[in-house]
Amino acid sequence: MKKILFTISLLLTGIFSWACPACENQQPAMLKGITHGTGPSSNWDYVIVLVAALIVLATLYYTVKWLIRPGEKEANHIKRTVLNFN
Repeated sequence: MKKILFTISLLLTGIFSWACPACENQQPAMLKGITHGTGPSSNWDYVIVLVAALIVLATLYYTVKWLIRPGEKEANHIKRTVLNFN
């Protein structure tokens, strides 16, 4: 049930974020119908967004990786002071 609600919320978010006709005329061909507002003012805007997306993806990857398998196995690790495995 949670997966279905999550999927529906993502679909609704996508529907409400489509560009209006006035904004669509201001966008370059690659972004037509996707975003609102004026288009990128130079090619540097694409580079900035690409670098930010790569940073976000790398952060997401390592967050999930270290949450699933943190790798600390030492008996004197600091987490042992908080966790009580009795």
